[in-house]
Amino acid sequence: MTGAAGTGERVVAAIDQGTTSTRCLLFTHSGRMVAVAQREHRQHYPRPGLVEHDAMEIWRNVRRVVPAALRRAGLEPSNVVALGIANQRETTLVWNRHTGIPLARAITWQDTRTDTIVERLVSEGQTGLYAGISGLGPATYFAGPRLQWLLDHVPGAREGAESGDVLFGTIETWLIWRLTGGPDGGRHVTDVTNASRTMLMDLRTLQWSDELLDALRVPRRMLPEIRSNSEVYGHCTGVLDGVPVAGALGDQQAALVGQTCFAPGEAKCTYGTGGFLLKNTGSRIAGSEDGLIPTVGYLFGDDPVYALEGSIAMTGSLVQWFRDALGMISTAAQIETLAMTVPDNGGCYVVPAFSGLYAPRWHPDARGVIVGLTSYIHRGHLARAVLEATAWQTREVLDAMNRDSGLPVTRLKVDGGMTANHLLMQFVADVLDVPVERPLGSEAVSLGAAYAAGLAVGYWPDLEVLRRNWHRAAAWEPGMDPGLRRREHENWGRAVDRSFGWARHSS
Repeated sequence: MTGAAGTGERVVAAIDQGTTSTRCLLFTHSGRMVAVAQREHRQHYPRPGLVEHDAMEIWRNVRRVVPAALRRAGLEPSNVVALGIANQRETTLVWNRHTGIPLARAITWQDTRTDTIVERLVSEGQTGLYAGISGLGPATYFAGPRLQWLLDHVPGAREGAESGDVLFGTIETWLIWRLTGGPDGGRHVTDVTNASRTMLMDLRTLQWSDELLDALRVPRRMLPEIRSNSEVYGHCTGVLDGVPVAGALGDQQAALVGQTCFAPGEAKCTYGTGGFLLKNTGSRIAGSEDGLIPTVGYLFGDDPVYALEGSIAMTGSLVQWFRDALGMISTAAQIETLAMTVPDNGGCYVVPAFSGLYAPRWHPDARGVIVGLTSYIHRGHLARAVLEATAWQTREVLDAMNRDSGLPVTRLKVDGGMTANHLLMQFVADVLDVPVERPLGSEAVSLGAAYAAGLAVGYWPDLEVLRRNWHRAAAWEPGMDPGLRRREHENWGRAVDRSFGWARHSS
C-alpha cells in the first residue's frame, strides 16, 4: 500500500517489529500513511512450548524494509525527520556488546519455558513482592523470568553479564542499539513501556528495582537505561544515516497513543489474533481485584500516564479455528456473511477457553465449550456465537476495568483486522452499551510510534495536534434492548460456568 508523497515532503518513519514480521511505514504531518514495506521472519519451535526468533534476521529485515518503504514513496533518507519504533513486547535476548552477536535466539512472549521459575516464585510466596513493586505478578508472559533462564542456561551469559560484556534487551532495545552504531557506540536504552513488562522495573519510580534484580539474580550492569517514550535516543548510522531515533513504545501502548487516548477513561481495543484492551488511568496506578495489569501507558515529558490492560486470548484465532479446524468457512471474512443468515445465536454459546480463562475469570482449568446445541442449530448460529464470544469477553474485561479504575468508559476506540467485521463491531457496541469507533487509518500501532518520534523533534508540537489527526471512519451505536442485553449476559455467564474444571486432571 502506498500513497503519493511529494519529493520534498518531510515524513516520520515507524518500524513496527511484530511477532511474525517487520514493517517500515512512513507518515505525513496529517497522520496519513504514504508507504509501507514488510518482511516476515521465521518462527523457531525447538520443542513444544518453546518459541524463538533470530534477532539477527530481524535486524537484517529492518535494513531491508526501510529503504524499500522510501522507494515506494519516492523519497530519500533526507526526507525523514525522525524514526520511531513499536515492538512485540516481552520478547527477550542477550548479546555480546563487542561483537553484536546474540548469545542465543530471542525468547518470544509466547514461550513458556520459564514455567518452573514462575511456579517457584509463586510457591515461595513472592507474588506480592513482584506485584507490589512492578505491578506484575509472576508469569511466563514477562521478560524477567526469561532473562533469568538465559543467564542460567546459555554458556557464558552470566559471566559475561557480570563483567559487562553481555547486554540484555527487549526488541526495541536491540534495534535502537543496532541502529545507533551497535558495537561502535550504539545506545543501550529501553523505554518505560517495555521496561514495565519485565517484572524488574519499579512502576512508581520508573527505575530498575534492586530488590527485584536481586530476587531474580540479574546483574544490573547488563540492563539498558530506562528512558521516556519520546526523546532523541541517538542517531542512525548506515540505514537512515543521521536521522534521530526519537520514539519507542511497546505495541499495545503505541496503539493507545495512535488512537489518541490521552485523557483518563479513554480506552482502545486492538482486535487481532487476540484482543488487547488498554484504558488510560492518568497519573494513577490502578490496582486490580480481577487480575488486570497496571502498566505505563506512555511517558512524554516528566510525568507518566498509566494504563490498565486486559487481554483476550482468542479473538481472530477463534475465527481461524472455525475456518481451519471445523471447515465451516473457507476465508475468515466469510464468517460475517454466514452469521448474518440468522437473526440470533439460536440459544447457542461458544466459550473459547482453549488454554483456560484469563482476566477477569482466571480459571486455568477451563476448556472450550459449545453449549445450547439443539437440532435447530446450524452453521449460521455457530458463526454468530463465535463472533459474539469476542464481544462478551470484551464486556468482561471492560466491566473489570470500570470497577478497578473508577473511570467508566463512555466510548471504545477499536483497531485491528477484526474491526472490518461490522456485525461483530455492532454486537460489541450492543453488549458494552457504549459507542464503538474505528479510525480512518488502520495502523494505530505504527502511527503511535511515529507520533512519539515526531513529538520529540517538534514535527508535531503537542498532543492536541495529534487529536485533530484522528478521524472516524466508522461508528456503531448501541441498539440492544436493555432487558435482552441483561438476559444474554446472564446466559453467557452460565455458559462460561460450564467450561470450568475440564483440565483438572491434566498434568
